[in-house]
Amino acid sequence: MTDGADPVSPTDHGGSTDGASPDDAAACAEARARATFATDASAAFPLILARANALDEDLAQAPQSARAWAQAVGFDGSTGRFLFAPDSAGGVAAGLFGVGTEDAVAALEPPKEADGRDFTLAGAPVDEEDAALAWALGAYRFDRYKSRSAAARLAPGSEAAREAALAKAIGVYLTRDLVNTPTSDLGPAALEAAARSLAARHGGAAETIVGAALLERNYPMIHAVGRAAAEAPRLIDLRFGSEDLPKVTLVGKGVCFDTGGLDIKPARAMRLMKKDMGGAATALGLADMILRAGLPVRLRVLIPAVENAISADSFRPGDVLTSRKGITVEVGDTDAEGRLVLADAIADADAEAPELLIDFATLTGAARVAVGPDLAPFFTDDERLAADLEAASVFARDPVWRLPLWDGYEADLSSKVADVCSVSATGFAGSTTAALFLRRFVEKAASWVHFDIYAWRPKARPGHPEGGACQAALATLEFLKGRYSPGSGRE
Repeated sequence: MTDGADPVSPTDHGGSTDGASPDDAAACAEARARATFATDASAAFPLILARANALDEDLAQAPQSARAWAQAVGFDGSTGRFLFAPDSAGGVAAGLFGVGTEDAVAALEPPKEADGRDFTLAGAPVDEEDAALAWALGAYRFDRYKSRSAAARLAPGSEAAREAALAKAIGVYLTRDLVNTPTSDLGPAALEAAARSLAARHGGAAETIVGAALLERNYPMIHAVGRAAAEAPRLIDLRFGSEDLPKVTLVGKGVCFDTGGLDIKPARAMRLMKKDMGGAATALGLADMILRAGLPVRLRVLIPAVENAISADSFRPGDVLTSRKGITVEVGDTDAEGRLVLADAIADADAEAPELLIDFATLTGAARVAVGPDLAPFFTDDERLAADLEAASVFARDPVWRLPLWDGYEADLSSKVADVCSVSATGFAGSTTAALFLRRFVEKAASWVHFDIYAWRPKARPGHPEGGACQAALATLEFLKGRYSPGSGRE
């Protein structure tokens, strides 16, 4: 059947959604992102951004009482150091915030010591839109299950800067919220509901193919991976924009929880597997950004949403699956399920010959070993795309790193019983061999890029709290702006 998922009933967790149901993920993300800004600057205190290597210059913009206080207490502008400076009447004259010797925007986030206060920025020179975005991203808190505390708010100098920052921050909030939500509240049906709420907000069309209909419509590998779970597997398909515009398709891995299947993960490795739908979350967050930016593209978003569970109906190591493209796949490891569901979705996307096909997936531990949790590795055969994407990532302060699609490793995916094995028998270059597996399902797309993301931040840094992470989306947005709206970016 299609469009057959049961509706997800709203639940109330902690009152943290500013009037939006937490199950309307898009509305919830927007409400909370907007709440990080004050619309009235009249009651706001100046927040003086102070560089350690330009302290006198930056503090010159502070009231005299604040400068005297900074000197008295030895304020040195070190990264993250914050203090209130009193006025002559014993009130607050300003806040002082150290940004070290780095780019001031990179170190900026709302000081937790100032929760509930409103500020305007002064001191170290910063681009207003960049600063507003950094503030919003640093203000993020996943408080769906907690009582909410009021973070410090920023009153930007212009409404234009605030709205430009929000056009990106809302998508980041959506991605982080989805990754952070446990599977008990975000299984395949709830992920579908989140996707549908996004489509409704932007006037898009949504179709879902659920359960046995996946076999009827020829998505056999999505069905095989998800058939053992209590919630039926599904393919979520969103479309936006006119048919005559350039086709850009996003595919996101939506494994809402990954036990590893019959090749079960150890407990420690399973602990964070609620984040295994991070590719889907990233695709939805990026889609929101693209639509808010008004890029002239025909946007399609495909999400295979499953839970890799264990039951009598689990798929098995050694099974041979016939993919949507007709390629037969020997299952080498049931814990390498993401590439199977992606392959069917990518084959569907590729059949339309899009101008650009981009997939996001929390695919391999090998990528983390190679580049760690901060970088988002990507693979492509398109040299110009790679160069433009790397340049865009620097502009967006969203680091990506190209890894090789080395043809010499193709033979490592050989199978004695099928066209291809899902994993390499050598154990080497796991991220590359996974990308090579996916490339077999791309034939007609003019350009393809695969991101093997982590979607999690194990420890906080400014603008990036611990927990769910939105990786590569801001870089990809800037790349798309450069390709489809030349001249729209800031110089």
